[in-house]
Formats: sequence, structure tokens, C-alpha cells
Amino acid sequence: MDYYNEIKNELLNNELYKKVKDYSKNRSDLQTYYSVGKLLSNADKQYGKNIIKKYSIKLTKELGGKYSVRLLYKMIKYYNFASNEKVPTLSAQLSWSHYDELLKFSDINKIIYYINISFEQNLSIRQLRQRIKLNEYERLPKRTKDKLVNNKNINISDMIKNPIIIKNKYNTTSISEKVLKKLILEDIDTFLKELGDGFCYIGNEYKIKLGNNYNYIDILLFNIKYNCYVVIELKITELKKEHIGQIEIYMNYVDNNIKNTYHDKTIGIIICKKQNKFIIEYTSDKRILQRKYILK
Repeated sequence: MDYYNEIKNELLNNELYKKVKDYSKNRSDLQTYYSVGKLLSNADKQYGKNIIKKYSIKLTKELGGKYSVRLLYKMIKYYNFASNEKVPTLSAQLSWSHYDELLKFSDINKIIYYINISFEQNLSIRQLRQRIKLNEYERLPKRTKDKLVNNKNINISDMIKNPIIIKNKYNTTSISEKVLKKLILEDIDTFLKELGDGFCYIGNEYKIKLGNNYNYIDILLFNIKYNCYVVIELKITELKKEHIGQIEIYMNYVDNNIKNTYHDKTIGIIICKKQNKFIIEYTSDKRILQRKYILK
């Protein structure tokens, strides 16, 4: 088989197609690089690794300077990844730049995770790089990663990162709960993304009346995906047993006085300086979650 001319024709057709139909550049690139990657892979097996360098020199001379050895090997890698039976059908709505960024990783499950969130949340390449930089996948609970691998149903708690990263513009390691709340509220969009999908802001210092006394929920959210209210309590210490009692009262208040019958039960998230697995282990209400925060 004349691998070189097949490869050359694929790349030429892609360049011409993109000039005529600019709106489908992504699809054309991905289809072409898949086909070329397959041809390169077969040529590599038949003729040895030097053939890739030879093809690169010829393509650069005949088509232009962008078809480096590095790019051709990226096409092979893309073909091998896309043809893996563990990989779902790749979305043409993502660009070659998205896949190029992700194929640097060796963990196939990590790659699939970022592909899925890029597609679902319409992440630009810049936004994707930022999520990777913050080690989003690594901060998912292990049980969540297992569920994703086995295609099991995800619940509201699964996608909440641990630890939760809070941007600290004050550049200090010691802060009050008031300052912690201020940091969160000043960048509420990023905070909601740390919690996962579907979280919407309701209010802070949310006023409720218990008997003759007023109490204040640190932050009240609603999750439209899971149809429930979410009570957030902030603690700058290690999790303590009294924190459990406090948030449980707030959750029950919301269930009895705010939520409607068609809403699911309220969940509570205690965001603390240090987790305490022993206290949470003996908590009877499994709707209460703890997450550690770190300032960056």
C-alpha cells in the first residue's frame, strides 16, 4: 500500500475542506487525523520508526512546515486512543486542541473524565487547562472515580471536590469564618463549580427563626439537577460534633419550612479546615457531608 500518498491526500483534502466549510473545521480535523493516524500506525509497523521522520520531511516540503514528526506521532496517539474499545464515541464538538491537551496523560479514565466535562460544560481550551491545573480529577472521591469507570449513577455528593480550593486574594494562611465566606462570595461561580453541576446561589447569612431566636445559615444553595436545597456551613477549625448538630437543625428547618413537597430532602455540606473521619463515621444522617478547604 502506498501509505505516503494516502496520507498526503487525506491532509490535502482536509486543508481544502476547511477553507470551503469553515464551520466544520473541528470535525474535519478529527476525522482526518484519525485516518492519517491509522495509516501512520500501519506504516510504522510495516517499515519501522524511521518512516515517520521520512514522511514528515516529505510532507513539510510538499504541503508546508506544520507536519512535524511530533505532530504525526500525535495523530498516531489520537488514533490509538479513539479506537480503544474502552473509549466512548468522541465528540466532534471538541477541538483538536482539546484532545491534544488531554492525550498527554496516560490514565485513560482521567482523559475520558475531562472529555466529558468539556463537552457537557462547553469548556474552551483555556478553561479546560485551568481545570486540569487545579487537579480536578484527582480531587474527586475514589468512589466517584469507580462509578465513572463502571458507568454507575452519580449522586449529588459524588462530584464535590475534596479538598475544595478557595482563591485567597489576601495571601494569608490564617483567616476568620467571615473572611472565608467573603472569599467564597467574591468568586461564587468558581465555588459552585468546585461543588459540581447544577448548584445555584440562594443567599448568605440566610435568616431563619427557631422559636424566639434568629439563626443564620452561612450559605444556602439549590441544586437544579438533583432538585434539592443545600445548606453550607463554614468552619475554620477541625470538624467537631457540635457542627453536626448545628447543620442538621438547619437542614431540618429548610425541609419543614422552605422546601416544597416535590423537592428532595435537603443536604448539608460542612466545609472545614480539617476533616474528622471519626465524627462523620458515627453520624446517623448520611445527607451531611464534610469537605476540607485549602486556600490558594
